[in-house]
Amino acid sequence: MALINSLMTWRMKQRFHQIELFIRHPLDIQKECLHSILYDAKDTEWGKKYSFNSIETIQDFQHRIPLQDYESMKADIHRSMKGEQNIFWHSTIKWFAKSSGTTNDKSKFIPVSVESLKDCHYKAGKDMLSIYCNQVEDTHIFTGKSFTTGGSNQIINDKNGFYQGDLSAILIDNLPMWVHLFRAPEKEIALMGNWEEKIKKMAESTVNENITSLSGVPSWSLVLFEYMIEKYKAKNMKEIWPNMELYMHGGIKFNPYQKRFKELLPDINYLEIYNASEGFFGIQFELGVSDFLLMLDYGIFYEFIPLEDYYENYKGKTLLLNEIEINKSYVVVITTNAGLWRYIIGDTIEFTSVKPFRFKISGRTKFFINAFGEELVLDNTEKALEILQKEKMSFEIAEYLVAPVYLNNQQSGYHEWLIEFNEVPENIEDFENELDEILKKLNSDYDAKRFNNLLLSNLKVKVLSKDSFYKWLKSKNKLGGQNKVPKLCNDRIIADQILKISYDS
Repeated sequence: MALINSLMTWRMKQRFHQIELFIRHPLDIQKECLHSILYDAKDTEWGKKYSFNSIETIQDFQHRIPLQDYESMKADIHRSMKGEQNIFWHSTIKWFAKSSGTTNDKSKFIPVSVESLKDCHYKAGKDMLSIYCNQVEDTHIFTGKSFTTGGSNQIINDKNGFYQGDLSAILIDNLPMWVHLFRAPEKEIALMGNWEEKIKKMAESTVNENITSLSGVPSWSLVLFEYMIEKYKAKNMKEIWPNMELYMHGGIKFNPYQKRFKELLPDINYLEIYNASEGFFGIQFELGVSDFLLMLDYGIFYEFIPLEDYYENYKGKTLLLNEIEINKSYVVVITTNAGLWRYIIGDTIEFTSVKPFRFKISGRTKFFINAFGEELVLDNTEKALEILQKEKMSFEIAEYLVAPVYLNNQQSGYHEWLIEFNEVPENIEDFENELDEILKKLNSDYDAKRFNNLLLSNLKVKVLSKDSFYKWLKSKNKLGGQNKVPKLCNDRIIADQILKISYDS
């Protein structure tokens, strides 16, 4: 195993030279990427409709092809799911990643091509390890196995020979056979659909394995840890997996879970990633520094919409990498090697550097509250909680959701915070007041609407019973995988459902 570790570490370090190449020449790499995608799709329906073969410049591309979202592409995606091919991409599309559908009960199905599997997602997997190995010289990560929780839905094969499931399940199902020798649990368990049964099987099958790395969504990883620690009477996970060295995570903000992770999985390294059903976008470039390197050679061409334009007076103009500014939020638009054309993914990011292009996730276009003109975004709430915890008071949050409350009879409304605490603050009223003051400092629109309580009163907290969010996810058949509760909602639908579950508990 020592020889394998040395060889694999060397190979990962060689890949790092390719990463350095796109860091040095980002615009050239992106231009080449776009022309390659256009060339591959020139004979598809989309290629003929928009005359891809005559597009010579990026400006031609932007002017000719309108911006898309899932609704505008849904009809063609559903045609592809029924067996039609060569619609928006030239190679056969037989895999469709089922989105978690956090905003409603309907699922989106994102096409996954052979090219996106190989040149995006699997390439990213190698890059994660490459970046890690270049920072940790004495790594022993390849002396054991990598634990991957996998998707929460089983792969569904319909009568036409097409498949659907969580992206993580699709990735696991398509891995080469030799890769499965170095990962756990076995494929059949990783792809189980019943999360509660699956967690028992994962624990039983890996308790005696030499696990050196782990990847998964933090919230669901903690559920596994708590189960295993209780079942096997361990102090923490290092007693079960003593050689655990690295936790790779993504999908949700890590800050709310960091304290508990350090208790249950002490003395390890953390590497955060930013991926989605639509593609793999970023990897934490330095251990301990919480931003991502934008990965530019994965068959994804990027454009950006300033967030204020998107919400207010958007006229279709997008910016390229050489036009972006740091410390400003942008809506991400992608064109991919799976046939998504100028597709708005719904995430917003904020660049922290342009040499190289590094960024942090600032929120979602759908996860905001603008019920009173306050334009509260996820980045505001996450920062406010972080400041409050570091500077003001002790508490630990398992999950939370914020929703507006509208009051009649000329009374002002307010934001209701539904919080499931691991550690409840000593005084909830102080918590409310301090959090409100911090939000006013972070968001000028929120501050303006809070003036004299005319439009918006002080926020209010509802402390929920244990496992309220878990029970809501279970009621929606959304346990495990990438499934999560949205932190911010611009209506009361989900908030009222969770409150009812909490009261009934």
